Amino acid sequence: MTQPINRLKKPSDYRFLSFGNSVPSSVAAMSIASVAISSLSLLLLIANYGATHRVAQKEVPTLVQLADGSTITVAPLGKNDRTPEVIKKFVSDTFVLLFNWDGVLPSSLSESNSDQATPALDSGVVIKGGNKSHQSGRVTTGAWHAAFSITDEGNFRQEFLRELAQLTPEGVFKNGQVRVALIPRHVSEPQKIGEGRWQVDLVATLVTFERGDNSGKGVPFNKTIFLRAVDTPQMPPPEATELARTIYRMRSSGLEITGIVDLERKDLK
Repeated sequence: MTQPINRLKKPSDYRFLSFGNSVPSSVAAMSIASVAISSLSLLLLIANYGATHRVAQKEVPTLVQLADGSTITVAPLGKNDRTPEVIKKFVSDTFVLLFNWDGVLPSSLSESNSDQATPALDSGVVIKGGNKSHQSGRVTTGAWHAAFSITDEGNFRQEFLRELAQLTPEGVFKNGQVRVALIPRHVSEPQKIGEGRWQVDLVATLVTFERGDNSGKGVPFNKTIFLRAVDTPQMPPPEATELARTIYRMRSSGLEITGIVDLERKDLK
């Protein structure tokens, strides 16, 4: 019986996707198109890398111009990061506004009276008493504004305003019979106590002036303040209410007060 003879195949028999001795035109077109697209993608990747590298090497701008034409210096920070300078200024400004009681309206509210020789008197904001005391009191308008820097969690802001109303002398609202001023002596470096949380020690003196006595009577005002980072609210539109603008001003630093306790320091005794 004759054995089948295995014929050696020629190299042309192994042509991939071939038809006879030639490649179909459609396959050739697809191959050329694929090569062209791959080359274009490579060029785009190279260009993108170059642009990204230039941006990465570019210095971060430190001077920014605001919409009103004023300029401020900036620095890159994380969402929950605040510089020590911002924290210290926030604490100092907030507590001065909370405890400076001179019987006149803040300048932001008395602009309409700027042409008058005397500033507009402050009639205060009535604060109703809480569960322990049904007696109502008043706080200065500036203190009411500053209180928006205090958290509302656990009714802390409301309770603080009630306590402040009981401490504010009624003479403050009687043509300046009594005036009170907070004089900060020292604001400590912020101590980080958690992610986006700090504590700051404030050493100050609370001075009370009565009509006819400009010497003043001072008492120590030493507190430890606890703060946390919060989202900065968007700038309100020009037609926004005064309340909306006030809340924005007091929270524009991206901080709020979460606790206030007495500061005990042996070196102060």
